[in-house]
This record gives sequence, C-alpha cells and structure tokens, in this order.
Amino acid sequence: MKTQDIEYHVGAERYVGYLAVDEARPGKRPGVLLSHEGGGLGELTKTFARRLAGLGYVAFCLDYHGDQRPTDMGQVMARLGKLISETPGIREIATTALKILTDQPQTDPERLAAIGYCFGGTTSLELARSGADLKAVVGFHSGLATPRPAQPGAIKGKVLTQIGVNDPIIPPEQRIAFEQEMESAGADWRMIVYGGAGHSFTNPDVGAMGRPGFEYHGPSDERSWRAMLDLFEEVFGAV
Repeated sequence: MKTQDIEYHVGAERYVGYLAVDEARPGKRPGVLLSHEGGGLGELTKTFARRLAGLGYVAFCLDYHGDQRPTDMGQVMARLGKLISETPGIREIATTALKILTDQPQTDPERLAAIGYCFGGTTSLELARSGADLKAVVGFHSGLATPRPAQPGAIKGKVLTQIGVNDPIIPPEQRIAFEQEMESAGADWRMIVYGGAGHSFTNPDVGAMGRPGFEYHGPSDERSWRAMLDLFEEVFGAV
C-alpha cells in the first residue's frame, strides 16, 4: 500500500494531507475524502484511510488546520468558528482537497465520497451543501448546523449522518433543524441515532479529554462503519 503526505495551499495558507491507495489493484476505483476531528489530522484518521484503501478505495485525508493547528480546546473552538463562517474557509479547503483526490491516477472522478468525524463531518456536509459532485456523504458525530443551509437541488449525493443520542454538542433541536434543511433542499438523506453513545464515539482515546459526553462507544463505532460501507455499496456497487 502506498501512503504519502501531499501539500496543498488555499490562499496563503499551507496544508498537508495524507493519501492511502493500494497500487497493486488494477484500474480506477472510487475515491473517499476524509476529514479529521477538531484537534487535527492524526493517526486515527490515517488509520481509517488505510482501512478504506485496503478495501479498494483511494483515500485522501484533508488537513483543515495546516500551520494554524490549535494546541488547546479554546484555540480549537476559535479556529473552527472561523473556518465555518469565513471565506476562504472550510468549503474552499475541502474543495481544494477534493481536487487532489480526484486527480490521483487511480481515482474514478465519477465515483467520489466525503466522510468526516466531528467537525470533519461538518466539513463533509459543507462540501455537499456547496454543490460538490459527490455520490455519498457521511458524517460521524458531525455538527449539523450551518450558516449557509443547502439550497434546493444543491446536494447531489446521498447523505448519512450518524449521531450519539447523548452527544452534548448535537442536541435534538439541532437534529430537527437538519432534518428540515435536508427536506427543504430535496436531499436523499438518512440519520442514524445511536443509543448509549455520546460525542466522538469512534475515537478510542477521547475519554482522556475528561469532557462530559465525550466517550468512545465500541458498538456504535462498529455499526457506523458498517452503515457507511452499506451506503458505499449502494452508490458505488462492488469495489
């Protein structure tokens, strides 16, 4: 398996993403853009990318912090607020990263997906709201609110959001607002709410933060991964 760091720029800012692809497999295949949690691109997201590459996908992890990677939670929240509200911001970063994925020689540009974790899930949803040519969009414990709701017909791919019922960051009213947004936009969407799960339920190390409602939940981690693969099979067929 080939793995490679790839540098890219948005405006004056420098970012470094991570590519994983099985070069031994012949032909073009679907590409998956991965977006990391708020703390930054780390080994966990790269592990997800390698898992996808092993299943036959081209996987590229974008980096949305670059040289401005925050070092504490206060900086994280300030950084995420700017990314979602300012231009250039998260949509521009994700669009640039999607082009890198699309340009890989193994990537079928007609079969693209975006997935993300925490604010990375928000990133994937923002990319879909921008009208990107995606077949599938998956958010794991992703923030659902947006300053720029999807316009009718903007979302081209099928959307799956996966939320823990005890997530303190994504209360029921945010889920309801998202449902209304997706319906108004005419999107093909679904939401899975996992009992017993809180925020970052896919991250085995999140408990070290000591934040109430932030906890790994193994059953939801496994079920959410399978739900993603089911959606990929639906939109891409066998890989």
